Amino acid sequence: MPLSAAEFPLVLLRRMADYQPQMVENARTHLGYDVTEMRAVNATWQRMLRGRHSRGSLGQLRRILGKPVEVIERTVGDAACRCEQWEITQDVWPGLRFEAFIGPGDMLLKEHLVRAPGVPRPTLRSLSDLTPWSCVLGDAAIAFGRLRQLEGSAPTRDLALVDVDDGTGVKVTVATEFVYGLLQSARRYEPQL
Repeated sequence: MPLSAAEFPLVLLRRMADYQPQMVENARTHLGYDVTEMRAVNATWQRMLRGRHSRGSLGQLRRILGKPVEVIERTVGDAACRCEQWEITQDVWPGLRFEAFIGPGDMLLKEHLVRAPGVPRPTLRSLSDLTPWSCVLGDAAIAFGRLRQLEGSAPTRDLALVDVDDGTGVKVTVATEFVYGLLQSARRYEPQL
């Protein structure tokens, strides 16, 4: 049985549970699903992606979420790309959309949550503003300027270093971790020697 658009947030929440289990629990409960249903949705999603007749991630996204609410053409270098965006439940992440960033040949390059057009961005000035689920990757890039991206621990995860005020006027480097583009944690960066 294919997933519904109403169930799709559970796929995203499942990946966020490693970082914010209580927030995920609250969101899952608010959406009206139990733990068993969330596991079943995730198992169905994995089968859809890996099955013999899979259409790939992009095909499955279109199958579940339907027609995008917006398609934005972008050029990266000399490559023509596009972003397809879908509304998802506003009960969990108000003002956000799910975006598929697509390269030449319909190659899915990135899938993540983004701020919907016209929705005000959060005020991000210091480390104390970087609380879980307070912003998306694009918000951090706009607020703090250049992000130094490091390799995330999985395709759905991003790790980026930003320089922020520690609350006392001193700039510190902070490691920010995002899952599907949504901030999960922020901590002072301690480089491994």
